Amino acid sequence: MSLYSSIRPLLFRLDAERAHRLAIAGLRLRAGTAFTPKPPSTPNLETTVAGLRFPNPMGLAAGFDKDAEVFGAALSLGFGFVEVGTLTPRAQAGNPKPRLFRLVEDEAVINRMGFNNGGQQSALKRLSGRQRAAGIVGVNVGANKDSDDRIADYVAGVRAMSPVADYLTINISSPNTPGLRNLQAGGELVELLSAVKEARAEGGPPVFLKVAPDLEAGDHERIVRAAIDQTIDALIVSNTTISRPPLRSRFAGEAGGLSGAPLKALALDALRQFRAASGGELPLIGVGGIASADDAWERIRAGASLIQLYSAMVYEGPGIARRIVRDLAARVEREGFSNIAEVVGTER
Repeated sequence: MSLYSSIRPLLFRLDAERAHRLAIAGLRLRAGTAFTPKPPSTPNLETTVAGLRFPNPMGLAAGFDKDAEVFGAALSLGFGFVEVGTLTPRAQAGNPKPRLFRLVEDEAVINRMGFNNGGQQSALKRLSGRQRAAGIVGVNVGANKDSDDRIADYVAGVRAMSPVADYLTINISSPNTPGLRNLQAGGELVELLSAVKEARAEGGPPVFLKVAPDLEAGDHERIVRAAIDQTIDALIVSNTTISRPPLRSRFAGEAGGLSGAPLKALALDALRQFRAASGGELPLIGVGGIASADDAWERIRAGASLIQLYSAMVYEGPGIARRIVRDLAARVEREGFSNIAEVVGTER
């Protein structure tokens, strides 16, 4: 039995958001101690996406380290990259509590956090002091809930965070800011991505676009076309879902975005549709319901060059990244590949 398995029942007695803050505090204490060994080297998992060299394809999704407090400690858990945020131009409290729920019977999470964060300038101070050689850190940017001009908020985020980000993510797919997902619509998406393109500094970091899994027929092709036309470097597929597959937990009826195991099939289908729409021309990052090396392998074969998780760490503990990386490296060798990049899109 792992250490996390023994303490999980105690953590799960706490309110989910309080437990999350406790995890952040624990990682802050862990940073820089003998308990943060450097992750083992896995040469057959090294891969390049958007000009960035990733030590392995396993990333920590945005939402865990909202305020860029523990990205270094998170990298030491074995992740090949960490995405902080979502960060908005101005600090905001987010939605009323309670707003984070564990659906234990379903190995799922529902959140309606609402981009709670301390603002970009606060995070900028912490990110400015980091050592780039320590690992890849992406910055996820969003718009303030009360903004009169959300496109201007994204432009501000791109300009403010570019100096400290290895890549930027434009998050227009959260269901918890009213009207935000409307930016995925045709004209508004082109307007947004065009403004982001103009705001990008020459030689600045790559820009990724994070999309929702809840899309209609034809949306995948339209989004891909807009992303390619406006030189977006990759798509992150996908955010949480507002749909509700059959769930057993008493929290199943809570409003917000659903993540974890029940999102797996929907996120995988969305990835396949984006792969078909892009024909491999646009790199994809697979997210949603990934909890094992088998899940990661399936997503990579379906077209993902990188993968991310968050909710699975709630249930499996902080050792999940190392386990997946270890098992992925062994499977690459076992299947006769020399590098994980050769596996991308091999699904038939």
